[in-house]
Amino acid sequence: MRITVPNSLWYLESGDELTRSNAELDTGHALAGPIAVREARAGQTLAVRIDDVRPGSWGFTPAEDGGVPWELDGGLGRALEREVRLAPFLGVLGMPPPEPGVHSTVPPRRWGGNIDCKELVAGTTLYLPIPVDGALFSAGDGHAAQGDGEVAGWAIETPVEATLTIDVRGDLPLEWPIARSAGAWLTFGFDEELGRAARIAVDGMIALMGRELGVTGGDALVLASMGVDLRITQVVNQTLGVHAVLRDDAFG
Repeated sequence: MRITVPNSLWYLESGDELTRSNAELDTGHALAGPIAVREARAGQTLAVRIDDVRPGSWGFTPAEDGGVPWELDGGLGRALEREVRLAPFLGVLGMPPPEPGVHSTVPPRRWGGNIDCKELVAGTTLYLPIPVDGALFSAGDGHAAQGDGEVAGWAIETPVEATLTIDVRGDLPLEWPIARSAGAWLTFGFDEELGRAARIAVDGMIALMGRELGVTGGDALVLASMGVDLRITQVVNQTLGVHAVLRDDAFG
């Protein structure tokens, strides 16, 4: 599927602000969705392949003094008399909690959402546990570039066009998200405490190593201590994020 979304602050590529259909409810990220996925059932896994993410011609990073506008062109972002290489991705990819009600788009959850992981670029597949029948998947929050942690609270927020391929897996039960990027596996953990988020990511990696490498238990933990890197995904979305990275060339 192909989507076109404003930046997270609801501004279109034209620079005009998108009118919100419900000012009381539409206070979070501007997203495409929710999208019902045929035959998706709670307990299965949603596979989201990011085929393409194209940023707009401009971006914006809010700051205390008003913010920084960016010129985006030729794979580079220009502002503050500096250039940064662009690596566009969607900050939000996910589904709602199973409980009824109104849910904020700010914190990431075990079903995805505002993950803000800079590794989820084109060519990556994100796997998410499905919380509700039909999945009700949403995506958006285009980032032209971001560092691990997103320490200022914002990336280069930009409108994007993106192409995603959605599939349902009944053979890959998950408790927390995982992802397959070029040359690496990622596992994610989210929690209000950073240490707990890291523990969730490590537990997910140990389970993944059992599936992919046939190594389990204490042996997997020993190998993980040698070849798995823990990275802070973001520290600004109420619920903190950690992703564990296992590169294909980590072990001989």
